Amino acid sequence: MNKNEKMPSVKTPDRHAQKMQFDKETLGRLLSYMKDYRSTLAVVVICILLSAMASGASSLFLQTLIDDFIMPMLGMDAPVFAGLAKAIFVIAIVYIIGIVSTLLYNRLMVTIAQGTLKKIRDDMFSKMQWLSVRYFDTHTNGEIMSLYTNDTDTLRQMIAQSMAQIVSSVFTIVTVFFCMLYISVWLTLAVVITMLAILRLVKGMAGKTGFYFMEQQRTLAGLDGYVEEMINGQKVIKVFCHEEQSKNEFREKNRQWAFAATKANGHANALMPMMAALGYVQYILIAVIGAYLAIAEAANLSLLGFNTLSLGMIASFLTLTRSFSNPISQISNQFNSIVTALAGASRIFQFMDEKPETDDGYVTLVNAKMENGILVEASGHTGMWAWKHPHGDGTVTYTELKGRVVLDHVDFGYIPGKEVLHDITLYAEPGQKIAFVGATGAGKTTITNLINRFYDIDDGKIRYDGININKIKKADLRRSLGVVLQDVNLFTGSVMENLRYGNPEASDEECIAAAKLANADGFIRMLPEGYHTVLKGGGNGLSQGQRQLISIARAAVSNPPVMILDEATSSIDTRTESLVQDGMDKLMKGRTVFVIAHRLSTVQNSDVIMVLDHGRIIERGNHEKLIGEKGTYYQLYTGAFELE
Repeated sequence: MNKNEKMPSVKTPDRHAQKMQFDKETLGRLLSYMKDYRSTLAVVVICILLSAMASGASSLFLQTLIDDFIMPMLGMDAPVFAGLAKAIFVIAIVYIIGIVSTLLYNRLMVTIAQGTLKKIRDDMFSKMQWLSVRYFDTHTNGEIMSLYTNDTDTLRQMIAQSMAQIVSSVFTIVTVFFCMLYISVWLTLAVVITMLAILRLVKGMAGKTGFYFMEQQRTLAGLDGYVEEMINGQKVIKVFCHEEQSKNEFREKNRQWAFAATKANGHANALMPMMAALGYVQYILIAVIGAYLAIAEAANLSLLGFNTLSLGMIASFLTLTRSFSNPISQISNQFNSIVTALAGASRIFQFMDEKPETDDGYVTLVNAKMENGILVEASGHTGMWAWKHPHGDGTVTYTELKGRVVLDHVDFGYIPGKEVLHDITLYAEPGQKIAFVGATGAGKTTITNLINRFYDIDDGKIRYDGININKIKKADLRRSLGVVLQDVNLFTGSVMENLRYGNPEASDEECIAAAKLANADGFIRMLPEGYHTVLKGGGNGLSQGQRQLISIARAAVSNPPVMILDEATSSIDTRTESLVQDGMDKLMKGRTVFVIAHRLSTVQNSDVIMVLDHGRIIERGNHEKLIGEKGTYYQLYTGAFELE
């Protein structure tokens, strides 16, 4: 690190932060995703047990090999190897069982890990569909993507590797412990005492690890979010020569992540070599004690009673001490993966626990038809829509969908106590074109967000065909609205699939007719595969104007009674704009239309133009009326001052 660079400030981990690494609730919730693999997990446990028993048996075999075969044969002139060969054959079978068991449980754990992650990602994606727009307005795409990539990958490592390793280590410790007691109780006590002393030494180092792993995941999410933002804005960065500033900001975020990751992994990775080094100290200590007891022919207590330590018993016990300390070292080493995974799981479950978008509506949108002058529900598409309004007494009434929208003294603020709209009142009759004009931040887009119920108002009423929109189910409300945004989102798929996005039941002919209406048919047919050309990367191969034309055609396919055009022609050149305007006029015919535009030329033919300033409507009327009043609109139109 450069001496002029400041060390990133990271809070000292408090007791609460340290406990986060042992969050039983998070661990239990993670394990609940594995309940469908209970039978597979049972097989895994059996395989781990067999592997642990094979490990213990191989260590005990060393005693038999030395005391029963090697030592007796040292004094023989013609040693017989038949018994030794038989013993080696038996232990070879034990080794094979252990190897096969280890291979099997590792393969099964990979299957369990991938299946569990699939379920978690499915739940995350399903949850994401029900979150409100507010959540996505307050969290970057990179932060959310980090949950699907970095955090879930830490879970994969934990489930596929660490969990099996820990269970194996626990079984091995228990098996080896009883094997050591089988040889010598005194030496086993010495091993336990020294191991407790070793664990006490490493406890302090492990205490801060959980906090730093949480910091690592948090800063990594911020880093991902920044990189995603820079990739999307690369053209703007180059245009404004902002490369150096971007690099400096990236270095700072990268430094914060590196600092947290270094602290986390530095503490965790030091545990394994420390445990290994202390294990060798223990090995030497037990060797000295065992040799002393054997030379002194001291009474040795084992599970079989009192005896005298032999060379084979000491050699076997020393092997067992390594088999006892190594799993403990492995558990310490896996601590890294476990804490990282629990930190990731905590972030994932925090995402899943976000409050979904609430919907108390009960009025639905249905196909309708007229029978004997009465509006009734139809089973198929009729071209006529109605609001189905159930009542408490069991009766149902139908209101024809016409597109009359009323905002009655509406107040709204994104943050409680900070209103951005004040006493907004407007009446949009079916077929009318309502235009909003005003500086950036005046509240134009906010009004359309409220009509869509992306946000709920603080005060006042919004009525749609005389029905309070709070009573209409959000999905049905939004199905009746066509939206063309300034920022076009095209999805990977053919042009035809993108046109059909808002109305999956639309035929190819209807999609082509909509494209012609928006004057998009000409350039679409010139694409390599025409309407079947596959768009990738949001339609990067198309110009901004072409993407906007497809977006307008897509709205036309959904055939909504109400259209919202948010800066729909702002990215289109003047020549293309005239073509689009012609198509838009056809598209808007018979529909209620809300238009937001900086180009006043696009709103001159509006029935009503509303001028907003700081969340208030300061002028309203048609083009001629507002020009005659010579107010703000007149000044904008004549260029006395411009929109910011």
